[in-house]
Amino acid sequence: MLSRRKSLSDRLLNPSFGGLFRRCLRTKSSRGYGGDVCRKSKAGKHGEHDEEEEEGRVRLLKSRGQHLLTNPRVLDSIVRTSDIKPDDTVLEIGPGTGNLTLKLLEAARRVVAVEIDNRMVEILHKRAAERGFQDRLNILSGDALKTKFPEFNLVVANIPYGISSPLLAKLVYGANVNPFRSATLLLQKEFARRLLAKPGDSEFNRLAVNMKLVAEVEFVMDVSKRDFVPCPKVDSSVVKIYPKSEIPDVDLEEWWAFTRTCFSKKNKTLGATLKQKRKLMELMKLSKADAFSDNHDDGSNGEGDEECDSDEGSSDSSLSSGTGIGFFRTKIVRILESGGFLEKRPSKLSNDELLQLLSLLNGAGIYFHDGTKMKDTCEAAFAACDDLL
Repeated sequence: MLSRRKSLSDRLLNPSFGGLFRRCLRTKSSRGYGGDVCRKSKAGKHGEHDEEEEEGRVRLLKSRGQHLLTNPRVLDSIVRTSDIKPDDTVLEIGPGTGNLTLKLLEAARRVVAVEIDNRMVEILHKRAAERGFQDRLNILSGDALKTKFPEFNLVVANIPYGISSPLLAKLVYGANVNPFRSATLLLQKEFARRLLAKPGDSEFNRLAVNMKLVAEVEFVMDVSKRDFVPCPKVDSSVVKIYPKSEIPDVDLEEWWAFTRTCFSKKNKTLGATLKQKRKLMELMKLSKADAFSDNHDDGSNGEGDEECDSDEGSSDSSLSSGTGIGFFRTKIVRILESGGFLEKRPSKLSNDELLQLLSLLNGAGIYFHDGTKMKDTCEAAFAACDDLL
């Protein structure tokens, strides 16, 4: 079970894995970097690539997701929730000017900080040296999505909103290669709600389904947008993620393709979704030969094709023949009926139920992913996450 996860995770950790609001920060303040904010004047507008530094100040870029958490009470709460042990190595992604970093260094043996902005790297080095932490801080300058992480025990981070989904995929689907106890993350509130959603909730979606396959997610607290500099448009939430030591024995690329199909119309019944003519023909191309055999004589002779959605046809005569597509449709209906899934909706199904349905379909030779194409798992993971939002 876990050997497959390891091979997939090896590729997930491969390095190839794939306007500006002017704010000025004082070098120091009672609330750390970011406590003193100078708003831009209406007369002085700067372009997106303007990164000019001023003495004792640094300009923050919203285009890079640079929203610094400045409330010391919230920072302390995050560190406490993380349950850091004295011998832990903590991975922090997007440390910014180091408000959280310094508190992590007080609790952990070592902190590995991944920062893409070289201006922030210089500030981190300076602040760590001022506190005598320079030997315990390892700063990796680069894109967190392309950086190969060293070994770590915990993840604690205020993640840039723009990379939340692919970064979570990299962390949790790579947990067998880089095992860690938990990840305490500050996320956009709406994103966190979707992550925490359960079957039957209006927010329940593929993001929650794919995360729950490999990890448990726990809500910690909400954080006001007023606790950040510059102030974002929305509030945030802290969640804690625990990677599962074992995951179901399922082909991940097949699982991602299957959940994409199910949740494309999450409130539509599975019967209605899988009986659409376009979907039937797509699955026929991906499925094995035994999926086209009909071992049950019910006298239908494939005549059920009329119930397929005719407005989604295809010019492929070999697949659109009444007998072929009729048998295939009948077979899918029988599978759905045998598991009690015909009238069920994906938005109300648990992961165990979805895994059961996928197993029934795969067992009958029906597949959702082209297994003959060796698509890079990194790209597949990104694709699976890119359309979750």
